[in-house]
Amino acid sequence: MSFFGSSAGASSVSPEDMQRNKEAFMSSVRNEMALANAQQLINKCNEKCFQKCVTKPGTSLSGSEETCLSRCIDRYLEAFNVVSRAYTDRLKERQERP
Repeated sequence: MSFFGSSAGASSVSPEDMQRNKEAFMSSVRNEMALANAQQLINKCNEKCFQKCVTKPGTSLSGSEETCLSRCIDRYLEAFNVVSRAYTDRLKERQERP
C-alpha cells in the first residue's frame, strides 16, 4: 500500500488515516533532506579543509596538518551553526507576523 492509498481503495481509507499517511510521508522526506544536507556539509567541510591544510599529501598527517584540520572543521561548523540559527530565527519571525 502506498502512503496515500490506491485509487481503487481510496473510499475505504479514512480521512484520519490519509492525514497520518501524509504526515508520515512528509516526516520521511524531511528526514531524508536533513541527512542529505548533513552529508553535503561534511563533504564540503572535508574538501575545503583538506585543500587548506594538507599541502603535501602523504601516508600520514603531520601534527600541524592535524591541528589545522581540527581548527578548520571547528570554524566551518561554527559558521554553519551561526548561519543556521539566523535562518531559523528569521523563519520564526516571519511565521509570527500576521
